[in-house]
Amino acid sequence: MKNALFILLLVAFNSRAHAQDTSYRHKLSDTLMLENIEITSIRAADKAPFTKTDINKKEIAKVNLGQDLPFILNQTPSVVVNSDAGNGVGYTGIHIRGTDASRINVTLNGIPYNDAESQGTFFVDLPDVASSLNSIQIQRGVGTSSNGPGAFGATINLSTNEVNKEKYFELNNSYGSFNTWKNTLKLGTGLIGNHFLIDARVSRISSDGYIDRATSDLKSLYFSAAYINDKSSLRFNMISGKEKTYQAWNGVPESYLDSARTYNSSGTQKPGTPYANETDNYTQTHYQLFYNHKINNVISYNVDAFLTRGKGYYEEYRADQSFEDYYLPDIISGTDTITSTDLIKQLWLDNYFYGSIFSAQYHKNKTRITFGGGLTQYNGKHYDMVTWAQQGCPENYKYYNAPATKSDLNLYAKWMQSFGSGFTGFLDLQGHFINYRINGFEDHPDMVIDEKYTFFNPKAGISFNRNNYRAYLSVSVASKEPNRDDFEAGVNQIPKPERLYDLELGMERSEHKYNYGATFYYMYYHNQLVNTGKINDVGAYTRTNTPESYRAGIELQGAVAPAKWFNLSGNISFSENKIKDFTEYIDDYDNGSQKENIYHNTDISFSPDIVGAASINFVPIKNGEISLQSKYVGRQFLDNTSHVDRSVDPYFLENAQLSYTLSRKFFKNVTFVFQVNNLFNKMYQSSGYTYNYIYDGALSVENYYYPMAGTNFMAAINIGL
Repeated sequence: MKNALFILLLVAFNSRAHAQDTSYRHKLSDTLMLENIEITSIRAADKAPFTKTDINKKEIAKVNLGQDLPFILNQTPSVVVNSDAGNGVGYTGIHIRGTDASRINVTLNGIPYNDAESQGTFFVDLPDVASSLNSIQIQRGVGTSSNGPGAFGATINLSTNEVNKEKYFELNNSYGSFNTWKNTLKLGTGLIGNHFLIDARVSRISSDGYIDRATSDLKSLYFSAAYINDKSSLRFNMISGKEKTYQAWNGVPESYLDSARTYNSSGTQKPGTPYANETDNYTQTHYQLFYNHKINNVISYNVDAFLTRGKGYYEEYRADQSFEDYYLPDIISGTDTITSTDLIKQLWLDNYFYGSIFSAQYHKNKTRITFGGGLTQYNGKHYDMVTWAQQGCPENYKYYNAPATKSDLNLYAKWMQSFGSGFTGFLDLQGHFINYRINGFEDHPDMVIDEKYTFFNPKAGISFNRNNYRAYLSVSVASKEPNRDDFEAGVNQIPKPERLYDLELGMERSEHKYNYGATFYYMYYHNQLVNTGKINDVGAYTRTNTPESYRAGIELQGAVAPAKWFNLSGNISFSENKIKDFTEYIDDYDNGSQKENIYHNTDISFSPDIVGAASINFVPIKNGEISLQSKYVGRQFLDNTSHVDRSVDPYFLENAQLSYTLSRKFFKNVTFVFQVNNLFNKMYQSSGYTYNYIYDGALSVENYYYPMAGTNFMAAINIGL
């Protein structure tokens, strides 16, 4: 790797001596095939009738000091984030309009990023990917047709493929609370000979975490090489990440929050000191190949191939484990029978995800037509091993092996037509075909699931764009198959797929010194899968279809810059998120059964009715800036019963950032950044879960939370050459 970086450095700086006149190069490069067709085919265009937020490279860099990608998106409308380790490094989560990451469609350069089986997004697998991003688009609601799982709350499109025409070299270093480090080296050749370019990055992020032992050791590599001419482009990307994090996903018991809020139960089953290697370990590498071609000024197409390779495990120390659970015989010692042992086990995931995405575009005058889709295949191995046991178990004993395969084909056609007087119509039709086969589960190795799904997802709308005003109306349909855990209900209780009907109505105005906008949405769910606490036929807790539920809300946002030295922006969302009829199941240990409680019009879990963010920026001196960021999140319920004693309290936070940039002869710039998070030391929790049961005739409510750090800081020195 060191030799490769040295060669790239030589290329980057030696190319200066061989470069043509800069103005001449720019004139030529403006005619090159620079458009990213794979991105434009799935992103919402400016005149498309969908609710969206676009974030550019400069905005990403401003807040990219080491925290995971969800925290970089925290100031955007209707977003709520959380962190297992309590400081935004390591495992993090995101909700948009109350929907979690398994319902948010994420693409990386148009290629699906969500895990094929859980449908979740684990940004920890690609540490510091934000340093390679040129732009992000968030579509709230269903949005346009995309590749990958259905969008049931939002779509996040990540792009690294824009062409960096100028050479660059950057060294970014951050240090902060909890011994948090971020080191990033980036370089790019710019256009060489007006056709070739190389971009590269290496990153390392490490942190002790706020929660006890919640350490993170994250490494990543990005390499991209491209050839571009007047009509075509060919690009290869390799994006790789390796993470090792100490487990902190058990949460902190509610009773510990005042006295031991950084408590971590992971590893404590080991006698004496906690087990040192109770860690999650995973390596994920993305190989992407893109070919874009413009046949003429009207027609263009792209064909892209990809392979995502993932492999890793998490390791646990488990005390007093029954031999029977591991398909092992008891130990007979004289008249004694030993039925259990302490052991260390690893739960492995070994998968290949590969396929192709494609699109063809016709764009002439006021008409834009796009045909596209994707064909993907997932092959995943799930297996568990006992690597050590006190007794009764062979070394590296594999006791569970359950492979799974998933085929996915989606085809879409989009038509956008502009009419007179500023009106644009939009029609989007998608067919989605899925075949999912699971060969067993850990607790039920003989259970085989083989399900096929066919979805039709139409979308239509109209927008008005004139005199700096934008208004739009759209109606969309999305469908979603159950995830892996949902199928453990058993072959006789296969959950139904979910369906979402989304209405979006928005208005925006954008002027030189100010802008504002409002969006009303109504999202109606049919057969939404929710947690009820019910034990199914095979003794597992799985999500259950709820016939009717909805989210309705209004999102307001605006910005104003009354002077060059001062600007402010903000957004606030008000929503109602309800399940029409909900049945809660509570374990009754006294009777060996479950008690049912029926509710009507209850709040959907993790769906606060108010979410707001604001930013105030001052420029007191040239190249210096002071930014104050605020965030408010309303009450989040841990389950769907609307009980306040099972909820996350509302919280309000303030962050402050100071930055100053120097320009010197030998540097493009040197930027100093100092950021204070949670300025007023608010002791708050970002998320949690609850478990309730009846024992000795009384209801016990056990809540577990994910506490966030009090006042903490990050400082950075970013050098650009």
